[in-house]
Amino acid sequence: MLVPCPMLAAFSVSPTLCALGAVQVLCVAAAGFSRLAEGTRFEQGGQWLCLAALAVVGTACGIAIQLGPDTAAACAATLALVTMITVIDVSPRP
Repeated sequence: MLVPCPMLAAFSVSPTLCALGAVQVLCVAAAGFSRLAEGTRFEQGGQWLCLAALAVVGTACGIAIQLGPDTAAACAATLALVTMITVIDVSPRP
């Protein structure tokens, strides 16, 4: 007789939510890259990449509203995080 193991419970995750999560992670990484590229020859490319990341995560927020309040809140938090990475200046002042 087979007894189901409660530890092997399968989770049903939508591919749309997985894609949305991947987009959020990539946008935060792009913002981090743009911050690290300051003062190097990659600075302008990093700025354009960060601008594109802001546009992508903003669009994802608009799409996520249709998927439910939890998904929209996660996207809004990512948008706020990417914006803060972009705007806050943490370099030491001379």
